[in-house]
Amino acid sequence: MSGFAQNTFNGLVSGAFYALLALGLAVIFGMLRVVNFAHGAFYMLGAFGAYVLLAEAGVPFWAALVVMPLALGLLGMLLERAVIHRLTRLDPLYNFLLTFGLTLILQDLVKSRYGVQSSPYATPAELSGTVDFGLFDFPTYRVFILGFTVLLCVAVWWVLGRTRIGMVVRAATERPELTRAFGIDVGKWVTPVFGFGIALAGLAGVLAAPMRAVNPLMGADLIIVVFAVVVIGGLGSIFGSVAAGFGIGLIQAWGEAYLSEFPIVSQTVVFVVMAAVLLWRPAGLFGREEAPA
Repeated sequence: MSGFAQNTFNGLVSGAFYALLALGLAVIFGMLRVVNFAHGAFYMLGAFGAYVLLAEAGVPFWAALVVMPLALGLLGMLLERAVIHRLTRLDPLYNFLLTFGLTLILQDLVKSRYGVQSSPYATPAELSGTVDFGLFDFPTYRVFILGFTVLLCVAVWWVLGRTRIGMVVRAATERPELTRAFGIDVGKWVTPVFGFGIALAGLAGVLAAPMRAVNPLMGADLIIVVFAVVVIGGLGSIFGSVAAGFGIGLIQAWGEAYLSEFPIVSQTVVFVVMAAVLLWRPAGLFGREEAPA
């Protein structure tokens, strides 16, 4: 029983990272119809930024948790206005190729400065140790990640569902054409929403730094699974992305724990789930089916 509970908790923590990254991808795709392949690179920059701030400037984790998402969010807004905005009227493949190329550039810039080796990032002293849950002990930092992510997702959901600005952004993300039909200028929300999505990726990277190896390829290793999460939840669906993120985290953790003798199964279970969902519901679990032209 304790083993199952611990594996479940591990799955929820992994799902927390998937949920943050998928949430950012969902709002960007919903608003711009852009598949942002560079999302993993910004996740990596969040982690590396926290590492560099601590190693070279002595900036602690708590400050980096604020500074890096804000800095990357602003960078994302500049990127959207300077480059991505110019390609949104063209075939989506152009922006996919653009963000793919941007990923390679960012990875190579980091590798040229810091190499390919992994760099350690110390867990904040306030979050060291373990929490006793009775059946098992769990690292305090992982408990913090899970609680912080759940609170953040709830806060984002409240803003999107309870405030006028949030409702406009949510409508423009999930039903952009209908929103335009009501006379709302969707265009003015594109840049801040893109920046917000990038900031979430940076935030996930900072949170990952004390827990995972900080290296230039850490985003590339994760982004494929996150794309699968977004597809399963439904492209552009905010709730679907968060729910699928936690769900896939659980499925992965259970697969690794109980199917360890079949490593190929535990490694591919996410994509098996994605294929099954697409066969049953092509728009994803919470996506809206588009009316035929």
